[in-house]
Amino acid sequence: MTQSPEPTSPPATPTSTDVARLAGVSRATVSYVLNAQAAGRVSTRTQDRVRAAAEELGYVPHAAARTLRAGHSGLVLLTTPATPIPRIGALFGDFLMELQGALHQLGYTSVWHGPVAGAGEQAARAWAELRPAAVLALPGTGLTPSAVELLKRSGTRAVLTLGMQPVAGAHALLLDQEMLGARAGTHLLERGRRRIGVVMPTESGLDLFSVPRLAGVRAAATLETGTHVEPLTLDCTEESAAELAARWPRLGLDSLFAYNDEYAMLVMRAFQDAGLAIPGDLAIVGADDLLLARLLRPRLTSVHFDTIPTARIVGLVDRAIREPETAPETHQLTRVVVAARDSG
Repeated sequence: MTQSPEPTSPPATPTSTDVARLAGVSRATVSYVLNAQAAGRVSTRTQDRVRAAAEELGYVPHAAARTLRAGHSGLVLLTTPATPIPRIGALFGDFLMELQGALHQLGYTSVWHGPVAGAGEQAARAWAELRPAAVLALPGTGLTPSAVELLKRSGTRAVLTLGMQPVAGAHALLLDQEMLGARAGTHLLERGRRRIGVVMPTESGLDLFSVPRLAGVRAAATLETGTHVEPLTLDCTEESAAELAARWPRLGLDSLFAYNDEYAMLVMRAFQDAGLAIPGDLAIVGADDLLLARLLRPRLTSVHFDTIPTARIVGLVDRAIREPETAPETHQLTRVVVAARDSG
C-alpha cells in the first residue's frame, strides 16, 4: 500500500530583513529604495544592489506596512464610468493612461474601480472600502457632495473630480465640453456656415458629453443672426450614417459638427457614397484630432483639448493628498483648439 507523500510546507515569505542581509545594507535603506524614497539618501549603486537582492528573493513590499509609515495608503482610485473609456474618446483615454504612469512615478498605485450599482453615498461606500488616499471621480460616476463627505470621514485624504462641473467639497479638474462645442460652432460660423447640424450619439452615457457640446454650438450661434442649429441623433452604424446622408438634402443644413472624429469619419464616408461633396455641399468638423483625421481625404477639421502637462495634474493630486486640509480648488485643464483642414 503506497503512502501519500508528506505535505510540504510553503516556502517562507522573504522579508525586508532578508533583502537587507543579502544586499549588505540596513532595513532602512531597503525601505527607502523599495518605497521610492531613495533620492538624495542612497547612492545609485546601492539602490541597484537592493533591487537586485529583492528580485532574487522574490520580495515585494507590504502595502499595509507602507501605509503605516506614510500615514496613507498611497492608493489612488480612479472610478470607472458606465460608458467604456474608448467610447468617450481616444484622446481622453490616452490622457488617463498618461495620468496613471505619472502617478506611478511619484510612488502612488492607481487602480480602476469598476462601475458601481447606484450612485452617491452608495458608490462612495464601495470606494471607501479600499481605503484610498485619493479618489479621482470620472464623469458619469455619480459623485455627490454627501459622497465626498463620506469618503473624507472614511479616511480618504483627497477627493477630485475630472469632468464638466465641480462637486462641493472636492477639488475640480474641469474639461469644458460646452467650450469645445462653442469652438466648433464658432469655426463653422467664421466660414460662412449658418445652418449647423450637430450629431447626438445614441450610445448610452455619451449624453454627458454630447449635450453640453450641443449647448456650446447653440451659444456660439446666438452671436450671429440668421443661424439655425439642429441636433441629429445617430447610431454608431453604417446604416444610420447612410440614412442621414439620404435625407441630408431635405434638411437644408450646410454644415455638421459630428461629435468626435470617429463619428465624423463614419458620416463622411456615407455622405461621399451618396454623392455629396465635402466641403462643397457641407462642411464637417470632428473632435479629438486623431491621426486618422489627417489621413482622410478631404482631411478632417477637428477640435481638440490642448491639455496642461500631466505632471502638473499629478502634482495637484500629490499636493491634495499631502495637504488634506487645503480648501477645494478648481482648475481648468484645457484650452480648446481647432485644427483647421480641408473638410470645413
